[in-house]
Amino acid sequence: MSEHTRDDAPELLTSTEAADLLRAPVATLRYWRHLGTGPRSFRLGRRVLYRRDDLHAWIDAQHAEAVDRPPPSGRTSSAIACGASPHVSAHS
Repeated sequence: MSEHTRDDAPELLTSTEAADLLRAPVATLRYWRHLGTGPRSFRLGRRVLYRRDDLHAWIDAQHAEAVDRPPPSGRTSSAIACGASPHVSAHS
């Protein structure tokens, strides 16, 4: 079993540092942990820590999910691109 050296050890971030990286409030990370969603975290003693690699993987997963999701309200991307308003009827 190999041991990590200082050079290849994963970079660990505190909740505050992780929140800064994600541009989200610390309270949001705490809420996500409560729900069991959000980036992977673990406790080391009394501290909650995040691996930087896990945060970037979570960001990538959120981006991929958003790209695969259809536009909200059933609007097509062409209607959005044309600037169509969802409140204006074509027969008005």
